[in-house]
Amino acid sequence: MKFERGASRLIDIILAITFIIILLPIMLIIFLLIKLDSRGPVLFKQQRIGKDGEAFLILKFRTMIINSEQKLKGNPVLYRKYIENSYKLDPSEDPRITKLGEFLRKTSLDEIPQFLNVLIGDMAIVGPRPVLLDELKEYGNKREIFLSVKPGITGYWQVSGRSNIGYPERVNLEL
Repeated sequence: MKFERGASRLIDIILAITFIIILLPIMLIIFLLIKLDSRGPVLFKQQRIGKDGEAFLILKFRTMIINSEQKLKGNPVLYRKYIENSYKLDPSEDPRITKLGEFLRKTSLDEIPQFLNVLIGDMAIVGPRPVLLDELKEYGNKREIFLSVKPGITGYWQVSGRSNIGYPERVNLEL
């Protein structure tokens, strides 16, 4: 078991380094485009819950305006819709997403910085997507099972329809 974990970690490191090197030109272009598109940092950092319930900062290219969470929570109707819709809003009605951000999300290019999370050891290449603390309640009595593995950049939920799948089905796919 220890050998398998070590081998899996080694594969994650090798793949992460390889992808970072290959994607470096794209990352630099995205960096410049974000700087030209809107003010604020290029990277978005958000606390997520990982293996064994440990919190970590997930890295993404910023796709939203500054103070986007406050803007969402400041609109009670929109925030309720966000919660009821499995923590998602349609991009056409989401006032937080920048024009470039909509493209980055649609193509999943905003996720590229998570290869750094893999190098750090907070994430794996494959595993269930890391969630916000508030979202853990969706896993109910299966929470411990969900938290027993490292979250991943991609996994079964990601390749099975991701944004089109609500939380009850997502939980089943992730587990």
